[in-house]
Amino acid sequence: MTHEHSTADLIRLSDGDSSFRVHVLGRRGPGVLPMHDLLDAEIFMTSSFICGRLDICLRPAELEEWSHCLAALCAGQDIEWLDQGNGPTIRIVWPEENYDIVTVQIEDASGSGASARIPIAPEGNWLGKQQELFDAVRQNWPSEVLQTGLGTYEWRRR
Repeated sequence: MTHEHSTADLIRLSDGDSSFRVHVLGRRGPGVLPMHDLLDAEIFMTSSFICGRLDICLRPAELEEWSHCLAALCAGQDIEWLDQGNGPTIRIVWPEENYDIVTVQIEDASGSGASARIPIAPEGNWLGKQQELFDAVRQNWPSEVLQTGLGTYEWRRR
């Protein structure tokens, strides 16, 4: 895997005892069509009971989907992200009647077969912070590849 020098969190939820992060490492194949826009990332989940890490690759469509998930979370809705059938699925659920806590679940059914679920009580304006993290990832690694046909790609014109 080839990475650029900078890295950034796409998601960072923590309450001191438990945490969940999706950390972007950089482009999978910088300068190589069509892999230029693919981002290598790692998922980290920790609590007093578990500690897990999983490598993933994010496509531009999955980043766009995450922006929709952020909007749904802001509206008080549960979300399911990365459910493509060939990698992990991430769920963030609001427990009934308690908007101070979210439950984060990751399930890697097609890979390791493992799943984990932890409650997190994020502080302050955590949803606003997630939007800032998303915006920073988009700014650091903008989409620069355009798919012009089946299996055909070109650089976006600026």
